[in-house]
Amino acid sequence: MEKIFENILELTTLKDYELVLQHVKTLIKEATDNGALDDPEADNEYIREIGRLSHLGAKYEDEHIQFKHLKVRQKSPLIRSIEDEMYNRDIKQKELADMLGINEPTLSQIMRGKRAISMRTAKKLHQSLNIKAELLLEYA
Repeated sequence: MEKIFENILELTTLKDYELVLQHVKTLIKEATDNGALDDPEADNEYIREIGRLSHLGAKYEDEHIQFKHLKVRQKSPLIRSIEDEMYNRDIKQKELADMLGINEPTLSQIMRGKRAISMRTAKKLHQSLNIKAELLLEYA
């Protein structure tokens, strides 16, 4: 498997986005042809790389592409940052709630924008996930 976008952490141009999408299609075909996707519980280099690149593509779409036919409520940059850190660290919502010292329903409400983030929780987000203080001050 060729990892041609191994060092890219963020997509910033439409050209890069399109190249990554094409590479994901190629990886899916390769993985399908060699049986790497046969087991739904499988965890292999194809699945990890397809997931990583798909996440980069989704993040680019959220930030740069407006889908006019869809009514999508935009997430705040703070919530996107928290989700990105959870994804990068492979942390589930229950685990994050435990780290923050809050219950899972409270965290769920925060992530959906239904509940404000307390100062105590904001400090723990900064300490445990390294969420930027500027984001916390502006959007919490």
